[in-house]
Amino acid sequence: MNNPLYLGLDFGTSGARAIVIDMQGQIAAQAHCNYDIANWASWLRALAWLCASLPRPIRQRLAAIAIDGTSSTVLLCDETNVPVLPPLLYNDARAANAIAEIVAHAPPGHIAASATSSLAKLRFLLQYPESKLARYFSDQAGWLAAMLTGKPGISDYHNALKLGYDVEALAWPAWIAALNIAPWLPTVVPPGTSIGVVAPEVAAKLGLPIDCIVRAGTTDSIAAFIASGAHKPGTAITSLGSTLVLKLLSTTRVEHARYGIYSHRFGSLWLAGGASNSGGAVLHKYFDDAALASLSQQIDPAQASGLDYYPLPSSGERFPINDPLLVPRLSPRPTDDAQFLHGLLEGIACIETRGYELLVELGATPVTHILTAGGGAKNAAWMRMRERMAGVPVSAATHSEAAYGAAYLAKNGADLLLLHHD
Repeated sequence: MNNPLYLGLDFGTSGARAIVIDMQGQIAAQAHCNYDIANWASWLRALAWLCASLPRPIRQRLAAIAIDGTSSTVLLCDETNVPVLPPLLYNDARAANAIAEIVAHAPPGHIAASATSSLAKLRFLLQYPESKLARYFSDQAGWLAAMLTGKPGISDYHNALKLGYDVEALAWPAWIAALNIAPWLPTVVPPGTSIGVVAPEVAAKLGLPIDCIVRAGTTDSIAAFIASGAHKPGTAITSLGSTLVLKLLSTTRVEHARYGIYSHRFGSLWLAGGASNSGGAVLHKYFDDAALASLSQQIDPAQASGLDYYPLPSSGERFPINDPLLVPRLSPRPTDDAQFLHGLLEGIACIETRGYELLVELGATPVTHILTAGGGAKNAAWMRMRERMAGVPVSAATHSEAAYGAAYLAKNGADLLLLHHD
């Protein structure tokens, strides 16, 4: 195909997005729509709408597609890939009664031993009478890819991590057998693996080429990491949204259940991460966007604020301090709003710095560069403040949209995760 293009589809918590890139990584087209994450039929409508929103000449040049979805949003489906029950969403904790059974067989501190894990949700769904009709258990990204190809029962090792898949051995672990779930488990492949072409009837309906490849996808957070341009060990990305999410590319795997730290396989490397309850949500308790922009211009990022804050929107912290009762520390409050904001920004920067220090203390590769995604990337004073405190360069990510990362995965395939990172 001359001048091929690559489509990334992101099904996240706040909407569905499509980004098309060319061979040079330049964006050729993009679209966005809202969808009901609790309704799988809405996923299909969003998929069709996003494809239809792309100009027909763009669609006809698509060589490959990759999809990312929310981690641990799952479906139990019949032989034809039609869900037999509504999806369980990423934050659904109704499967808490399955934890004890998982803990009895899984290694200590395993990530699947959580009420919101995919594994717990599978055990929960199998309690329903409708499960007798089930043949496949799918994550959101894998299910949508199967609706394009007509080939259900395939997942990627990012989405399969919380289902209990051993991402180090690249196999289902022996302890899974004791849970009697083998008939519903997917075949797991590396993200970016070609799983087939778009089915002819789907291609005709969506206006896609009949030879357009569909690749195994990933989670929305890892797609955003791919979009950032990070590729060398020691490179980190901080997502400054309503919360503070840290990810660090490491040569070694880091796991620590107490702090909610776990690592995704990233080719020959590991993507270690943790999430704090601090972040943009606490800033917006006191200031709107206009005030944040105006007051930030009055801050000298080279100077300390003189305040010692631990900014949280409410009591409770996960990482780098694990204390569900930790009380926010936000006093004394100066009369000057710019000084107060200075203290808040500095406090969040301290949490970020401590978070990366903890990952390194637990064995991760030392941080050499921090990329920033989310609204915080637009705050120049905060970026310089964070750079001073972390002692390494801090810059905005090349791209921050997960859909861009999915498109990049579509373009490069599994090779993206198998490169030698010098």
